[in-house]
Parts: sequence; structure tokens; C-alpha cells
Amino acid sequence: MFTLTRRLAMVSLSAAALMALSACGTLNSVSADAQSFGSWPAGRQPGTYAFERLPSQQQNGDGQSRIEDAARVALEKAGFTAAPDARNADVMVSIGARISRSASAPWDDPLWWRWNGSYFHWRYGPAWRPYYSRWGYPYPMDPMMERRYDREVALLLRDRKTNEPLYEARASNDGLTEGDLSLMAALFEASMVDFPQTRPEPHRVTVQLGGTPPASSALAPAPATPGTAPATPPAK
Repeated sequence: MFTLTRRLAMVSLSAAALMALSACGTLNSVSADAQSFGSWPAGRQPGTYAFERLPSQQQNGDGQSRIEDAARVALEKAGFTAAPDARNADVMVSIGARISRSASAPWDDPLWWRWNGSYFHWRYGPAWRPYYSRWGYPYPMDPMMERRYDREVALLLRDRKTNEPLYEARASNDGLTEGDLSLMAALFEASMVDFPQTRPEPHRVTVQLGGTPPASSALAPAPATPGTAPATPPAK
């Protein structure tokens, strides 16, 4: 009896360890919906790059520099290197990031499945009944709506000499928080996973969180060129 109990305990500990490892792997990865467009020339190497900013992005230099730092990781993993002089870069890169908060309304679902109603609502019983989330733990507050954050990044690569758009990539996901720069860097990486190939249809991509983005380059980005495609505005 003691041997059987001991074996069951060992099996339980092993299962718990596997679950912990699985949870750690999930926390260190980011999944996003990615899309890519364009026609990168066959046989062309990534080469050097430099960032350019729209006039509106130049108004928030510090914030845009942080976004560029996050994108730099993805570009360098794709084979690009920062140009010492933006005027001699092979490609110019326009980037943007957007974070928006959304709240589901009751009428979005006929059964109100995504609506966290109050304690008094019929779906959760009488007022004295505690409210538990869909994951089984007590909710720390009493929200009438479930708020989520939609996060999206985008890049546009153009040939510096001809001004021709060569490659466009974007990635998005959502979650319960705004995220940070490491998450933004992972989204940029997810958007460039298929480079130099393109996949216009939305598809799921999973990448690992890569740590702290590199420090900002001392080189100021080239001024915006009239007539370029606008990037998604930076998050406020």
C-alpha cells in the first residue's frame, strides 16, 4: 500500500513538473496573426536599412525611437544591418504600432458568452453567489464588460534609390494588458517570419520573447519622403 501511494505521489509530481514546464514555455512565447505583401526581388540580399519617420512621428521622437528599437530586432534577425549613414542605406523602413482598448458589449453575442455581467445578473445567479471567471478563479473586481487590448505593428520596406515598395508586413494579437517593448519586438518579429516570402492571408505565428531590445542608434532617421505610404500611428 505504501509503495503504491509513493508511486502515485511520484507520478503526480512528474505531471506537475511537466505542467510547470509547459506553462513556462507559454509565458515565453507570443502568438500573433501575421500578413505580408509585396515582391522582394529574387536573389536580392537584405542589405542595409535606415528608419524614416512621418512628420507626425517626428513630433514624438522618444516614443518613436523605442518603437524603432523593437523593430530593429526583427530586421536584424531577417538579415538586415543598420546603415552607418541613412543616405546610403539599401532600404528605407517605415514602421508603426497601435494599441487600442476594446470592450465587448452584451449584444455582441446572443448568449452574452463574452460578457462578464454583475453579481445580480441572471447568468451568475443571486447577488450572494460569488462570481468566478471562465478559468475558475474569483475575479478581483466586478466589471460590467470584459476589456481587451488589440495590439498591432506594421513595417514597410522601400528601395531607397527608386522609392519602390518592396515588402510590407504586419502582425497583431490581443490580450488583457497593453504589453511592453519586448512584446512589441516579438510582434515585429512575427510579422517578418516569412521574409522574403509573402503570405497575404492572415496566419498564426508563434515566436519567442527575445528580451530587451538594443539601444537606439545614434543616427537620426532620414526625413519623411513626400508620397510615401503612411505607417500605422504609434500607440498613445
